[in-house]
This record gives sequence, C-alpha cells and structure tokens, in this order.
Amino acid sequence: MLKVNRFSIIHLIGKRNLSSTNIKDDQTYIISAARTPIGCFRSKLAQFTGPQLGAIAIQGAIERSTIITKDLIEEVIMGNVRQAGVGQAPARQAALGAGLPVTVATTSLNKACASGMKSYQILAQAIQCGQIDIGIAGGQESFSNVPFFLPRGDLPYGGIKLIDGLQFGFTDVYYKKLMGACAEHTAKNMNISRAEQDDYAKRSYELSAQWASKVTELEIVPVDIPATKKIPNHKFGEDEEYRRVDFSKFSKLKPVFEPKNGTITAANASKINDGASAAVLASGRAVRKYGLKPLAKIVGFADAAVDPIDFSIAPTYAIPKLLEMTGYKQNDIHLWEINEAFSAVVLANLRLLKIDISKVNIRGGAVSLGHPVGMSGSRIVNHLALHLEPGQMGVAAICNAGGGASALMLEKMYN
Repeated sequence: MLKVNRFSIIHLIGKRNLSSTNIKDDQTYIISAARTPIGCFRSKLAQFTGPQLGAIAIQGAIERSTIITKDLIEEVIMGNVRQAGVGQAPARQAALGAGLPVTVATTSLNKACASGMKSYQILAQAIQCGQIDIGIAGGQESFSNVPFFLPRGDLPYGGIKLIDGLQFGFTDVYYKKLMGACAEHTAKNMNISRAEQDDYAKRSYELSAQWASKVTELEIVPVDIPATKKIPNHKFGEDEEYRRVDFSKFSKLKPVFEPKNGTITAANASKINDGASAAVLASGRAVRKYGLKPLAKIVGFADAAVDPIDFSIAPTYAIPKLLEMTGYKQNDIHLWEINEAFSAVVLANLRLLKIDISKVNIRGGAVSLGHPVGMSGSRIVNHLALHLEPGQMGVAAICNAGGGASALMLEKMYN
C-alpha cells in the first residue's frame, strides 16, 4: 500500500487550489508577519532589551493582520538565547509589553540559533493538536545588552577576571572552540576557500542593498528611538549593517578564529546584532471563522543533529528529512533561506545538497543584515511568507550550536 502522510496529500493532487475549500482545520497558517530593523552592536537599538524589541515585533504582526485582535491571542512562544540579565520569562515580558492580556500563555524558548524557527514548530503542533487556534511565534535578541559574568564563589587571592557573556555564549561546550572555529573546521574539510567566502559575502551585501526598499516595505516596523542630549526622537526603520560595508577592505582583513591559516573574517561572517521578529499563526478553523487571508501555510518541519563541531552542515540532514516527510523534491522548491551564520555554512550546504544558488537567499542574509540569534529563525521564515508568490513553495533552514538544525517548509497562499 502506498504510504501517504498528511503533509504529502496536497503534493499528490497536483496544482494547489487557494480557495477556502482547501483550508484544513488542523493545519497551521501564517496570517501576518513583522520584524524590527536589525541594529548593529551597541548602535541604534542598544537601549532596548530583547523583550522590548520582541514587544514591538509582536504588536507589528498583530496590527498587520488587520482582523486579529490582541484578545484573540491564546499563546506566545518567543525564542531568546542570551537571557542573562534580561529578567524572568522574557517571552512573557514581550507579550505583556505588546499589550496582550495577562491571561495569555507564554513560553521562552532556547534552541540556540534555531530558537525563532522552533517557536513556529511548537506553536504549529499546538494548533494541529487542537489545543489553540491563534498564537504568536517569533524570536528576540539584544546582543548589545549581554552582560559580563563573574563566577560565584570565594574570590581567590589576586582577584578574578570578568567573563564576556558574548564570547562565552559563542563557545562550543564540547570542543571548547568558538563557533567560528567550528565553521573553519568545515571549511577546511570541504576545501571552501577564503575567496569563495568573500565572494559569497559580497553577494549577500549587494542583494541586501538591491532589495532594501522592498524588504523594508514588507517586513519592517519602525522603532521609535527616544531623544537624548545628542539626537532628537526619531524613527529607526532600516537595517543597519549592509550600509556600512567597504568592499575594498575584504581582502585585507585578518582571519578571526585561526590567525595563521584561517578563512573566516569579520566580512564573510554574520555580525553581532539586535532585533526581533514575530508572526501570527492560526488554525484553519480560525481562518474560516474570521475570514482571514493567510500569507502562507506551514507544510511541514523537521529537526536533525550532527557532531557539534560539524554544526555548519546540520541543515544538510534536516532538509532531506523535511522533503521526505512532505513528499516534495528539491526541484519543487522555488526559494530557499539558509541562514548565513557564516558564508562557509551556506556554501557547505549548497555543495552537499546540490542546491541552485540562484534560488538561495536572493535578497541577502545574515552576513549582510546581522544575526540576532533568537530572532534569525523567525526572520527567514517570515521572509519566505512575505516574498514568495502565491502557489510557490519555500524552505527555510538554520543550523544551531550543539550540532543541530531546523528546517520548515511553506506554501505561499495570498499576498
């Protein structure tokens, strides 16, 4: 007997019909999506905590739904990785900061870089199980406010040094290497050159600049920046990093993680940033009840894991798993978003999976925009939901510290 799972049925019936009769009660739909601009380290958004940025993204996503009101939100799940110093329950802070009722259930989620994407998966499961009908998924991060650590215990003679919370969080706990050094391991094993990575980074910056106005229009909700002694109150509504690039310096930069023979530099790696992203997710029941026009349907999702030092290639395992679950082939996918933690990450996965680069990150990525880790998985899912054309399929994938990866497939429904 032919084995057909619930995700593959639509694929088998051929051309998809976007009419209301094709809305299934237990499927999950992205109704609206929004994000803050991504700020550079200790720059435009430095005065905001992760939860404060999350509140702005949540409110923006609800407002863009036009029909969904705050009292209809039943649950909020927000990725947030660097939680030290943020205060209790950062997702709860974001939800209440956005003006949601105190009765809303909230969960703060940490799956390292995949946190924002995993929030969609868990919320979708709650919807598929019939536990809720409408919720918020997303992610938030403020690297600018990550504190320094002072280990608890008796102070030794001679004093003790502070530990940089940022560097500590970027260190693999198994190999005691920074994540960039682990990516260097992959680049070396796969013979990915410095020139290839620099060329890919330039592509990312050029595409971000080329598509900046469209990305700003579809994705970003401006952040009100309070006045200081030096600057007046103003709105910050554009991503910062891609405008700072100087291509003439690319070849002159020294490798960061392996000074002698390394290939990864500050130019061809993602940056340390601040930002938040969110989306309204709803069941088919809610879509019909409220007359909603979904941006996209969540077709399926999958996780995978490899040796922690090989985290860069974990999407190579999550993506085929997702395709097998859903019954789709690589050629069925119109757009791919593979998070640019490092240029080497994308290049490695494209080489292993033989994916056409012309379909990948075609409006730029984390190398040129930034990588606020709790946010990034949400950003790339939302990007597909907003930029695909009706009837097209998209896959977002992201690797995470510890050797993991998450992947999620969307079908675009309405603009």
